[in-house]
Amino acid sequence: MAREKIKVLFDTDIGSDIDDAVALAYLVSQQRCELLGVTTVTGEPEKRAEMASAICRNAGKPEVPIHAGCPEALLIEMRQKLSPQAAALGSWDRRRDFPANTAVEFLRQTIRAHPGEVTLLTVGPLTNAGLLFATDPEIPGLLKQMVLMCGRFFGSMGGEWNAIGDPHATAIVYGGGCQARPPRHVSYGLDVTNRCRMPADECRKRFAANALAPVRDFAEVWFEHGREQITFHDPLAAACIFQPDLCQYRQGKVTVSLAEPTMGWTVFSGRGDDKPHTVAAEVDPERFFEHYFAVVK
Repeated sequence: MAREKIKVLFDTDIGSDIDDAVALAYLVSQQRCELLGVTTVTGEPEKRAEMASAICRNAGKPEVPIHAGCPEALLIEMRQKLSPQAAALGSWDRRRDFPANTAVEFLRQTIRAHPGEVTLLTVGPLTNAGLLFATDPEIPGLLKQMVLMCGRFFGSMGGEWNAIGDPHATAIVYGGGCQARPPRHVSYGLDVTNRCRMPADECRKRFAANALAPVRDFAEVWFEHGREQITFHDPLAAACIFQPDLCQYRQGKVTVSLAEPTMGWTVFSGRGDDKPHTVAAEVDPERFFEHYFAVVK
């Protein structure tokens, strides 16, 4: 059914770039989203969990499970040690008592409880997902699909923050191990997300929905550092779960460099018969923004 509910697990580094919070506001507003849980990753994951809790509670969804995840990368030093937007939590109603590092086990149990039904949406460095796939290699094959905001695939080469944040975990998630493959593995990289930008003043005007109320406060921390826009990286990946035709795609295979100076870079190839990865190649930004604000209203 085209209008069926979709079960989603949302793995996020909310609290650094503002677009994570904008994406979570979308998920709690999307009537077709059955949000099974939120997990946080990178430095100060407990503070990030508090931010997710504030958004969920403000949206009338205090029942959404939230778990703090890994604060450190697998084999390199964590690049992202702090959660600066947590400074804007203020008096927002939220849960504050998050045990350390429960995210991976929560993800494992939830996916196994719903085999073939869960979309795992990752929009931060891939430490939680990499550990999950490495320690339970059957898990990828039990998903409905894996959806990532990650990578840079076409045009100019270079690193993308989530991919280089934990390159070894990125390699695992793209199949660099013995784990099963997800039935569908979809990436939204900088090639498309960088085209979905909105100036700060327009964001202030359009962020009127109740679901975005805490996000407005978090966004001011983002703007006060001289940033003049929001790039909707993560919201695009979230929205395409429910309206995939916002983008056009290519099939191929993604490999991840683990050698300096290109460690964490993603390389796409459309050659050969083995094409396990779907990568967004084009986007209609106007349709995306129309869709986003039709849902978050």
